[in-house]
Amino acid sequence: MNDTPRRYTLAILAHVLLIAAWYLFVEIGKVPKFVMPSPQATLGALFTGNYRWVDNILVTAVEIYGGYALAVVVGVAIALSFSWSRVWENAMMPLLVSLNMIPKVALGPLIIVWFSYGMFPNMLIAFSIGVFPIVLTTARGLREVEPELLDLVRTLRGSNWQIFTKIQLPGALPYIFSGMKVAAVLAVAGAIVGEFLGSEKGLGYLMLQVQVTLDTAAMFMAVILITLLGVLLYGLVLVLERLMVVQDARVN
Repeated sequence: MNDTPRRYTLAILAHVLLIAAWYLFVEIGKVPKFVMPSPQATLGALFTGNYRWVDNILVTAVEIYGGYALAVVVGVAIALSFSWSRVWENAMMPLLVSLNMIPKVALGPLIIVWFSYGMFPNMLIAFSIGVFPIVLTTARGLREVEPELLDLVRTLRGSNWQIFTKIQLPGALPYIFSGMKVAAVLAVAGAIVGEFLGSEKGLGYLMLQVQVTLDTAAMFMAVILITLLGVLLYGLVLVLERLMVVQDARVN
């Protein structure tokens, strides 16, 4: 029996209960607005002040989705190169692990020095934080393909591209999407870290600006909008996974 409607109902109910608890906490506890605004005050921040919400949302969305798309393409390409050469994988995988251990907050200022301010450096930070899980899961998925099947195709003079598109990619898709779901969360964090470190536009930049005036409602609204951008990205990945991977083969 398909329990999808039940799952969605429970998810919506959990969000509604969270908003209700937020409202009750603020109203019953008489919490000052500069500490925690009410849900209605937070929503009202969209219509007050000169915060250019649409422009800032678009900037942050481009940074998140652009960095994420780059992470997917580069991550799958690196994992594919590993499947072609065990020596190459043994040499480069430890290097990737070491590079991934660099705190992105520490890497951000260097990226800004190299590429100045703007959307592109923030896309690179989102890319840098999201590419590693895609490499790991894709490499694992490509290794799961039966060696005998690969040997058979090579015996029949199949090219590396044909092996990848006809055998490796379909078999590795569940693992690729597993890494993509993790990277979707990390890409959001990477883009916002970039905006905190140095930016002139975006929701993260806006949060820093309204912090000075203690406009907590606008800060909450920015956080909610960032969350919605991440949820949208994650939802798109889930939709693609449902279209391209059969249910029994999905990696949860």
